[in-house]
Amino acid sequence: MDYIYNDYEYFNLIDDIMKNEKFKKIEKCMHHGLSRMDHSLRVSYFSYKIAKKLKLDFVSCARAGLLHDFFIQEDLTEFEQKISMFVHHTVALDNSCKYFDISNKEKNIIVSHMFPVTLFKIPKYFESYLVSMVDKIVAVYDFGLSASFIMKKRYNTVNTSIFMFMIFCCYFNNL
Repeated sequence: MDYIYNDYEYFNLIDDIMKNEKFKKIEKCMHHGLSRMDHSLRVSYFSYKIAKKLKLDFVSCARAGLLHDFFIQEDLTEFEQKISMFVHHTVALDNSCKYFDISNKEKNIIVSHMFPVTLFKIPKYFESYLVSMVDKIVAVYDFGLSASFIMKKRYNTVNTSIFMFMIFCCYFNNL
């Protein structure tokens, strides 16, 4: 992920978020088998790059993409932990509003990033759809990294990349 940390223009946009002590706590939270911070940085960075190429509001994509999963497990009740896929966007929005000055567009990006899973939180902006799509792609990538790591650890002699590719092909062949 050095390419993300070496993009100074990008980091200038998110510097205040990355320095926030409450936000830094997501580094210790697991998300899709990896750190929630790593996941959020990937979503933010790729959304930023795509938005910039498409001449969209890349600042909102970078900032809201980083904040889209800004929740700490301790912040959730036991019930919310079980259904966090359906409520975490609201907790992330509350935390983002509490600690940062965010625009209405950024609010919509955060609260609607789970669309279409949460049908009642509809994206209002193209940037909202963009971050939502990038989030899903990055989540699949994260799951793949996590599964690949586990497979390599358990089955050191198996060529894990080929195995994961075969699973991927079989899955899509059956659709």
